Amino acid sequence: MQTHAYRREEATGMTDDMNAQLTAAGNEMSASFLAAKKRSDETLAKLKANPGKFTMLTGDRPTGRLHLGHFFGSIRERVAMQNLGVNTNIIIADYQVITDRDTTEHIDDNVLNLVLDYMAAGIDPEKTMIFTHSAVPAENQLMLPFLSLVTEAELHRNPTVKSEMESSGHALTGLLLTYPVHQACDILFCKANVVPIGKDNLPHVEITRTIARRFNERYAKKNPVFPEPAAILSEAPEIPGLDGRKMSKSYGNSIMLGATAEETAKLIKKSPTDSERTITFDPVNRPQVSALLTTAGLVTGRDPSEIAAEIGNAGAGALKKYVIDSVNEFLAPHRERRAELAKDMDSVRDILHDGNARANAIANQTLDEVREAMGMHYDR
Repeated sequence: MQTHAYRREEATGMTDDMNAQLTAAGNEMSASFLAAKKRSDETLAKLKANPGKFTMLTGDRPTGRLHLGHFFGSIRERVAMQNLGVNTNIIIADYQVITDRDTTEHIDDNVLNLVLDYMAAGIDPEKTMIFTHSAVPAENQLMLPFLSLVTEAELHRNPTVKSEMESSGHALTGLLLTYPVHQACDILFCKANVVPIGKDNLPHVEITRTIARRFNERYAKKNPVFPEPAAILSEAPEIPGLDGRKMSKSYGNSIMLGATAEETAKLIKKSPTDSERTITFDPVNRPQVSALLTTAGLVTGRDPSEIAAEIGNAGAGALKKYVIDSVNEFLAPHRERRAELAKDMDSVRDILHDGNARANAIANQTLDEVREAMGMHYDR
């Protein structure tokens, strides 16, 4: 038994005590996640030392508005990388909306609102390429060679595909099954070597690494075409919604970045707690109260346990008031910048147009390299 424990610690760099840490949502961290976090920290250290050597890609599906989970899970890392000097790219994955939905209603509005929230959060389109999936055909064409590099069994094993199918109640379409390969196209077309993500998307980065490695081994051993990207995990990899479940637009438990102060207050006031008057931070036994404390901790930078001790016997009403005030204070600058940007929507559309043009130039170059590696250049 001691030998097994030693091997686990050696492989992950983590002790048994560290393996018992809890995430913000109250779920025990797995050893594999902690190992991934360790690799993430090592990559981040290299990135900070030499940011110009790194290219980042991440993005969002335009299925609705961005919320606090998006901000703390990914967006603030995007802004930090951009400001460090990393080559940053953000994809608005509009094609991926139809992986588990039968409509594209409101997609134009959703796309434009994503751009507004990106810029309000600090994304600078002069430094970061923002583009839409559907506007870059060469990137999507990478799906054909990439699909030949993974098996059906590997796609079925992807936990994110399973959870997306279960949560949506949608039948498993070919697009949903191959969703991880589509994301690999997103990441690899611009040769991204870092991807800032939350815990849920780790399997996608792993399959992207597999595809890059297999393509290089099969077609480009002497001159590899693709890097094997590394995941950079958020400091808050699991962020609970106001009801203690995962923060999700579909659960209605999310605080939207673009919501008004009044809308935010109304949502928090409606959030469930429990019958215990004394406020304590206990993610396992009191997930709903702890979710509110976690939210307050994130936006104030304070320890949730410290906030709980401060509120003490004042009860859920006092807790909710503290959360409302803290969240609204945190989001006030974002809302102000967003409102100013929204006054000129033509400029927002111009930003997308320019980003799409840049993305097409990169994708066409990468597709040419793929064809060259595969011996598919016939016009010379």
